[in-house]
Amino acid sequence: MHVTPALVAEERDWIRERSPVVVALINETRAELGDHFETEVDGVTRNQYLDAVDDVFRDGDRAVNVAAVVRILRSLDVQGDYPGFVVDELLGRELAGMIAGTQPLRLLGEATFHYADVAIEGTDGPAGVRPDDPAGLDDLDAALAAGFQTRLPGWDWRESASPFAVEPVDTSE
Repeated sequence: MHVTPALVAEERDWIRERSPVVVALINETRAELGDHFETEVDGVTRNQYLDAVDDVFRDGDRAVNVAAVVRILRSLDVQGDYPGFVVDELLGRELAGMIAGTQPLRLLGEATFHYADVAIEGTDGPAGVRPDDPAGLDDLDAALAAGFQTRLPGWDWRESASPFAVEPVDTSE
């Protein structure tokens, strides 16, 4: 694979076009997590998702890495699938973390990837994933959903300042 600015733009466009599948998976994941943690979590709109995709790709250093991992997952297939299980899980988790942002959101994105991936594996797959698609595509959808759902607002705990923030020490003496 030769990564160029054009390839990065192609992958951004592909991620944007995948919005029907990813937004549905984000909202399904948020609803299930909200039930599990006994909290209300706002759903995500297509426009929120598209704006977040654009934000990720405005950061060229992040964009090139996201695009490369997306391109790999879009084409990753291993005969018999199971031998490739570890690599698509690894790439999916990394992608979710890259999209989610810096710590602690990165870790939450990675953890949510596994939750979304298990949800996909327990069904016939999300809309848009067909049996003849590469094995990495369901992990890609789970990674996009996990990363963007973590990045986007809607969780109450993210709507206020952390009670653990400490004021800087005045060193101007």
